[in-house]
Amino acid sequence: MAEGDQSAKAASPPTGVGRGFLYDMWYFAALSDDLKPGALKRYELLGEPVLLGRDKAGQAYALRDICPHRAAPLSAGRVVKDDQGAQAVECPYHGWLFRTSDGACSKIPSLVEGQGIESERIRVRRWPVAESQGMVWIFMTSSPDVTPDESPPVFDGVVGGRPKLVDRMDFDSHIDHAVVGLMDPAHGPYVHQQWWWRSSRSQHDKQKRFEPRPFGFSMVRHEPSKNSRAYAILGGEPLTEITFRLPGLRWEHIVVGKRQVLALTCLTPVSETKTRITQLIWSDHPAFLILKPLIKAGARRFLQQDADMVNLQNEGLRYDPALIWIDDADKQAKWYQALKRNWINARRDNKPFVNPVEPTTLRWRS
Repeated sequence: MAEGDQSAKAASPPTGVGRGFLYDMWYFAALSDDLKPGALKRYELLGEPVLLGRDKAGQAYALRDICPHRAAPLSAGRVVKDDQGAQAVECPYHGWLFRTSDGACSKIPSLVEGQGIESERIRVRRWPVAESQGMVWIFMTSSPDVTPDESPPVFDGVVGGRPKLVDRMDFDSHIDHAVVGLMDPAHGPYVHQQWWWRSSRSQHDKQKRFEPRPFGFSMVRHEPSKNSRAYAILGGEPLTEITFRLPGLRWEHIVVGKRQVLALTCLTPVSETKTRITQLIWSDHPAFLILKPLIKAGARRFLQQDADMVNLQNEGLRYDPALIWIDDADKQAKWYQALKRNWINARRDNKPFVNPVEPTTLRWRS
């Protein structure tokens, strides 16, 4: 039965936070290989236009992709050196230059002598950027004066060189619904039906132990469910641990003897109605050399099935219904909302973040 017969709206933005996004956190933006020196790429994160680039010294940077003069996208320009020899982005409209190091305007070509505009007082917003384990992260801040107090997350299982699989897909969904769908343990037999994974007739009672982790929680290491056939290709006796972390990271770390598999899913909000899903898999297991095309096709099929269900769900969400969440199958979704609330309250009150998740065992059937 529903917990206390209460209902919840999964995508309702928490009080006091526009669009329901979390700020002052690291968001996955791209793979390091995506950024070539001198190239400019346009992204949208949390409803903000972002120019992501790499200077010729190899340093990645992120600027707001709007020229403050006439609003042209800076990403349509080019990287040049200004009069002081610093690297800058040249606006394609009127040639204004903005340094990649701090976003300051270092030149306005149309100015003539005697026109006393201090160009350096004009700036485009710059977000902190960090690279870790071959991934580019952007620290999306609540205000320009906020700086990161920690580094991006580091993941166990990044082995075997570059990712064996990279797949991206945009879901027509607010990140809240995308996250809740990602951690939902009961939809598998209905949404992900295929001969190599499971069928709707193959449902077992599940009992899993959960523990808190930094900014999230983990289904602690265990043997995979017997009705999840895909694990069989790994051979041996695989053990897996599945972790979720704010703002939208979910990863599964599988160990089979000395071999490892890391399947990392990064959810990055593009806007209020679109979320980018990036699926990355690393492994030193020989199965990913022999069966890579099949694994890639299977992962793509999984994403597409979830995307199709999101589109179907949107038909109902148009009417803004109250949603009933039950224990234990929806407990992870409740934890996600509680984690968000605690993060928002901690930033608002300038207090330490408190993880609301406590060690517990959840039971469901799927």
